[in-house]
Amino acid sequence: MIRWHRVITVAGIVLAVVALATAAATLADGGTALEAVLDVFLISAPGLVLLSVGVWLPGTEIDPDLHPRIAAWIVGGIAVMVGLIALRAADPAVDVTFTVSTQTASVATGSIAGLAVGVHEARAITHSRTLERQNEELQEKHAVERRNDELEATKAQLERANTRLEASNERLEEFAYAASHDLQEPLRMISSYLQLIERRYADALDEDGREFIDYAVDGADRMRRMIDGLLEYSRVETQGNPFESVDLDAVLDNVLTDLQLRIEETDAAIAREPLPTVTGDAGQLRQVFQNLLSNALEYSGDEPPRVAVSAEETGSEWVIAVRDEGIGIDPADADRIFALFQRLHSVEESVGSGIGLAVCKRIVERHGGEIRVDSEPGEGATFSVAIPQSRAEKSIADGRSARSPST
Repeated sequence: MIRWHRVITVAGIVLAVVALATAAATLADGGTALEAVLDVFLISAPGLVLLSVGVWLPGTEIDPDLHPRIAAWIVGGIAVMVGLIALRAADPAVDVTFTVSTQTASVATGSIAGLAVGVHEARAITHSRTLERQNEELQEKHAVERRNDELEATKAQLERANTRLEASNERLEEFAYAASHDLQEPLRMISSYLQLIERRYADALDEDGREFIDYAVDGADRMRRMIDGLLEYSRVETQGNPFESVDLDAVLDNVLTDLQLRIEETDAAIAREPLPTVTGDAGQLRQVFQNLLSNALEYSGDEPPRVAVSAEETGSEWVIAVRDEGIGIDPADADRIFALFQRLHSVEESVGSGIGLAVCKRIVERHGGEIRVDSEPGEGATFSVAIPQSRAEKSIADGRSARSPST
């Protein structure tokens, strides 16, 4: 790449050398010392100006890509002066002949004129470019400010929406709790009066009448269980305890103690692996284990229940799995079973309220995780509870031996 400011510098040096050579030629031709001095001054002065400009240009605000334009203007100034000298020499009416030194001085002066025009134009273009860049920067700044304002406005809208949503959720939870709580007393009254009728007027009722009362009492009891479940579901967030360090092995010990009678009655075997310590609500996590293990025992089919509880660290989360070898679940129902009041079995087959897994799902979501089931009919089911690693403490001690299956 040609560095044009150096070309201009070299041109100035050339003019200075030409000035000395011209002065020497003047003296050699019998000219006076004054004429030689004038030659040196008239020719070397433009050369010194070119030399100075060539050194000065790199440190100015003028864009380097405009240096060739300045050089072009210098050449243009020289060309104009040469043309004028040629026209003057060609005019027969002019009888005064320019000496070589005069012609050289004229050409040098033309270079200075071109230099002045070139520098002025380059400065003007540079200034215009600077204004354009500043304008673009201002436009970009304004665009960024507008985007920031829009983001702030959007953020504020989201915050307001979240606040309204939280308030709405709180009102819904309060309504669910109040409605469920207020329904308890009428149900108890209905059930009590039906039982009173059955006792007092048993002799007056035929078999169908007693059967109808039994159905009504059973329906009231099921409704009470559903209301209890709805109360529990509505209070997962509002009545949960603050998170703390929870040893899941200890939680599982407590659940197995509570289920010991059912385990013995069904001849169940519970295989377990070491579980981690996590950050959470011990009471709610116990509910999750209680529900999953109870379901595994209840839906074991004709064979004695075989249940395995394990834990796996998968990068960013702990996955606690409860696997059984029971009747299994159709994959099409894998999401539906976690919804409120969704039952896969009739009342005669199961006494559940259809809300236990919905409560488990809400508890797990409160802990920042998710619950899922993998199953096929007749192939058993595996319920997996994933808790983010950020909420878990890696506390399975090195060398902790796996516990033997409990029966």
